[in-house]
Amino acid sequence: MVADHPVTPAGLAELAGLADERVDHRFKALPPDADGLTVGALAAERRNLFTGGFTTPVLALSAESVEHNLALLETYAERHGLAFAPHGKTSMSPQLFADQLKRGAWGITAAVPHQARVYRAYGIQRIFLANELVDPVALRWLAGELAADPEFRFVCYVDSVRGVELMDEALRAAGTSRPVDVVVELGAGEGARTGARTEADCAAVADAVASTGTLRLVGVAGYEGEVPDASPERVREWLRRLVALAADFDKAGRFAGADAVLVSAGGSAWFDAVAEVFTEIPELSVPVVKLLRSGAYVSHDDGHYRRLTPFNRVSEEGTLQPAFRLWAQVVSRPSAEQAFLNAGKRDAAYDLDLPEAQVIRSGRDGSVRAATGVTVTGLSDQHTWVRTEAGAELEVGDWVGMGLSHPCTSFDKWQLIPLVEADGTVTDYIRTFF
Repeated sequence: MVADHPVTPAGLAELAGLADERVDHRFKALPPDADGLTVGALAAERRNLFTGGFTTPVLALSAESVEHNLALLETYAERHGLAFAPHGKTSMSPQLFADQLKRGAWGITAAVPHQARVYRAYGIQRIFLANELVDPVALRWLAGELAADPEFRFVCYVDSVRGVELMDEALRAAGTSRPVDVVVELGAGEGARTGARTEADCAAVADAVASTGTLRLVGVAGYEGEVPDASPERVREWLRRLVALAADFDKAGRFAGADAVLVSAGGSAWFDAVAEVFTEIPELSVPVVKLLRSGAYVSHDDGHYRRLTPFNRVSEEGTLQPAFRLWAQVVSRPSAEQAFLNAGKRDAAYDLDLPEAQVIRSGRDGSVRAATGVTVTGLSDQHTWVRTEAGAELEVGDWVGMGLSHPCTSFDKWQLIPLVEADGTVTDYIRTFF
């Protein structure tokens, strides 16, 4: 039950239509003299980020790094026999979804109904919702989508008998024309996030699914990133429980009616363990789709994921490249030890790590140098607090380029993000929908 095309023709038309959106005050940092141009026309001008009229602060996404990261995960998934449904919550960008699908992604993962609606507006044909969906309004919408498009494939978690009851009630009320595919979520342990805690609990949820006519059990799933006190050994132990659960369910005939079994895990911190343990999935009565869901890779970062990426452990497989750089301007230099930039919590991720000052672009002559002796110490709503060491050259008017952490809370602060080549040329604008 796999659609022939990952995006509908109508979705492709909507995607192309993003270039027709008008540039105006809604979009931070874009050149004031571009007001009234379409996004496509502005992109065609190939303006320079530093001399083309952009205002600070401005978030830039490296075109070369994004392309590198897309290619690396495509190759990684192919090498390890994994299907790939990257988590779209990271970017919420239909343009990046399209790039991921072109790179062989099976579909796109969502977390909440709004995200799924955005995906469908841009024609995504396979959505994996990594949550139990019990909202009757959202389920009514889903029933309508399934009825309107026989090629649309939707899968979501179930982790409770009560959740199954609520889904069944809402779908029957909506008159769903075909069952909703579900996977039982195995929790990552006591004190972890969502998911049925024991195999017996999972079996009870599966039995509840079997008693409905509105749901179809097609697999098992979970999120190894929530394993308490995670270590390679503990993560592998949980993944082996997930694999064993799939085998036990299959032996018991719980996947009757499914044309493939989905076994899914894989955030951005442990996908090497997922790739390793999923090789242990035995032959089942129907083909198995080993589905990885990592999402942060598309932009990577200069903090949290730089430290956690599995490529630190398997460096022979490649290296992800941080793609974000936030440029802000020095607007105050009240002392030799302190400076303030005009970016803040409205512009930069700050939930995991503060921005990292990396380079300085002179406000006098445009020369670029390393941000030696320059450290970000805090963020206000609209200011970055900077400490400077003795001898650090920094003056009002200089631009400071900063690395960010983490991806999800970087994308969500910007509706239209310049895609920038290494020489500063802006080649496109990435639209987000949060």
